[in-house]
Amino acid sequence: MEEPNQRLGTYVETSAGGERVRAYVPAPLPPDPPLDFQQLMTVYERAIAALGRLDGVATILPSTPLFLYMYVRKEALLSSQIEGTQSSLSDLLLYENDEPPTVALDDVTEVSNYVAAIEHGVARIRGGFPLSLRLIREMHAILLKSGRGADKQPGEFRRSQNWIGGTRPGNALFVPPPPDRLNECLDAFERFLHDEDVGLPPLIRAGLAHVQFETIHPFLDGNGRLGRLLITLILCEAGVLSEPILYLSLFLKSRRDDYYRLLQEVRQAGAWEAWMEFFLTGVADTAEQATGTARDLMAMFDEHRERIRTLGRAAPSALRVHEYMQARPVVTIKSVAEALGTSFQTAGGALEKLACLGIVRETTGKRRGRIYVYSEYLALLDRGTEPLQA
Repeated sequence: MEEPNQRLGTYVETSAGGERVRAYVPAPLPPDPPLDFQQLMTVYERAIAALGRLDGVATILPSTPLFLYMYVRKEALLSSQIEGTQSSLSDLLLYENDEPPTVALDDVTEVSNYVAAIEHGVARIRGGFPLSLRLIREMHAILLKSGRGADKQPGEFRRSQNWIGGTRPGNALFVPPPPDRLNECLDAFERFLHDEDVGLPPLIRAGLAHVQFETIHPFLDGNGRLGRLLITLILCEAGVLSEPILYLSLFLKSRRDDYYRLLQEVRQAGAWEAWMEFFLTGVADTAEQATGTARDLMAMFDEHRERIRTLGRAAPSALRVHEYMQARPVVTIKSVAEALGTSFQTAGGALEKLACLGIVRETTGKRRGRIYVYSEYLALLDRGTEPLQA
């Protein structure tokens, strides 16, 4: 007689939207029977090596905070795009510069909130606070503090039934645990996050925790974004990464169909190995791309500095503006003058010199309210951030 699959959860009947549905309550982590590590060893070793290289590059960059500043914004954008926003990196930077974005304001505030949630989570962990249900709720409150979702109980676990896919619970792709089973699922999830005796490497734990969080789906909104953010926080808390620099949203955005299919296969067949192979491939690809981007950015900044030094007497002020634009690639003359404590005329002159060198580009064509963009820099970061087509 075949042994029952202990990896599978159970279905319970519940009421949602006036109809009876079968909701899924996942088995607690780690999987039982345990993961087949031999099957995953090659891709695991590739992922760990790529993470090590990325962490090494991040710690020796002359401008680690700057790279993080932009990289976190790119991740926030991609993670929100998976949920359906149409914002671009330029829109977010315009918004942060007090300039009107080119898309709906809700789209941009959603991305901006994500940046704030990441920064809060990392700061709390660095301050010694554990990755816990409380911290997850704190980040959720920031994520949904404004824009779409602000009416979806920010910072509170749901008290009603939700569902994924479909127009109603009865034709949903997946129905997460009912509210009266949520506490037991979340308590088991938190125990897994804290259990150092599990004997699983942090990267494997992160891959398992992501699926479990998405399966529990504990909030009315924002589960996808928080679940992706959890991956990076687990790696930072464990010391695998010294900076929050690994984000999988670009990989998941480009492989959306595979991603959703593999989540379902874990729930329906306990197929954790297939999910982990996909996840570890994503970590390796993403870390390798981020390492390449960091190196490309440093080479580009060096080359542009050399060009600016040919300006002679105008070089010092142009170099100051260039350095500022590494942190703020979309600026106005007013924002530069205020940030650098210089005159409007000096800021405008330096920006025009940078434009003449082809380093920045003025985008409005107007005489007043001009907006300058460090376009080559944005182009490097923009790879893969085109809004998803519906």
